[in-house]
Amino acid sequence: MYNNYGNSPGMQMPPIGQMPPAAGQMPSTNPQPGQFGNPFYGASSGLIKTGLGAYGEKFLGSSSEFMQSNINRYFSNPQYYFHVNDQYVRNKLKVILFPFLHRGHWTRISEPVGGRLSYKPPIYDINAPDLYIPFMAFGSFIILAGFTLGFMGKFTPEAINLQFSRGLIGWALQIVILKGLLYSMGGGEVPLLDLVAYGGYLFAGLSLAVVSRLLWAYSYFVMMPWMSLCMGVFLVRTMKRVLFTEMRSSERHSTRQHYFLLFLAIAQFPLFFWLGNIGA
Repeated sequence: MYNNYGNSPGMQMPPIGQMPPAAGQMPSTNPQPGQFGNPFYGASSGLIKTGLGAYGEKFLGSSSEFMQSNINRYFSNPQYYFHVNDQYVRNKLKVILFPFLHRGHWTRISEPVGGRLSYKPPIYDINAPDLYIPFMAFGSFIILAGFTLGFMGKFTPEAINLQFSRGLIGWALQIVILKGLLYSMGGGEVPLLDLVAYGGYLFAGLSLAVVSRLLWAYSYFVMMPWMSLCMGVFLVRTMKRVLFTEMRSSERHSTRQHYFLLFLAIAQFPLFFWLGNIGA
C-alpha cells in the first residue's frame, strides 16, 4: 500500500528550487544582481534624466525664442494693424491723398514694451502703417470697377474676376518694389505686414480716380497722374524715414539712395495707369 520510494498518497512535494533547507542549514540570503543591488544605479539614472531634461528644455526654449523672434521680425502682430478709429482713418487718408499738405513729422512714435523698443499702434500714431485702409480701399476699388464696367456695358463675372486678379498682382508688384528698394539700400528687416500696408495704400488713390471717372470721363486724365504723383511722394517720404532709422548718417545722402527713391516714385505712374485701365 505504501511505496518506500514514492510519495505518500495525498501529499504533494514542493517544486524544485523551493525545497526547505535541511536541518542545520541556514536559508540562502544572497540577492540577485540587478538594479536594486547596484548602489550607483539610482544616482546614474537620475543624473541622466536630469541632464536630458535640462537639454530638452534648453533646446525647446531656444527653438521657441528663435521662432518667435522670426515671426515678430517678418510678420509682427496682425491685430496691431487694425487698431484704428475714425479720426485716424480721416487723417491717414489726408496724408496719403495729399502728402504735400502734411506739415508734421514722418517718423513713428516708439515706446518701450517688455524691455524692447516698439512702436505705438496706428490709433496713436498717424505715421504707423495699418491694414484697415488698404483692405477697405481694395474692396472699394473692385466695387467701383464693377460700376465702371456696368456703365460701359462690359459687366461680366469674368471681367470682375480679371480686375480682382489684376488688383492682387498690382499689390504684389508694389510690395516687391518696396522690398527690393530696402534690400538694395541695405535697410533693416521691415515686417512683411508693414510692406503689405504701404503697398495697399495705392488703392485709396485709385478709388478716388475711378470715382472721378464715373462723374466725368475726362477727369480721369487729370486725377490719375495726380494720384500717381501723390502716392510717389508719400512712399518716398515713408521709405526715407524707414531707411534713415537703419542707416548711418554718412550714408543718408548718397546719390544711389536718391536714384532708387526716384525710381520708386516714377514706378507709380505705369502701375496706376495699368490698374486704372478698367475694361481694356
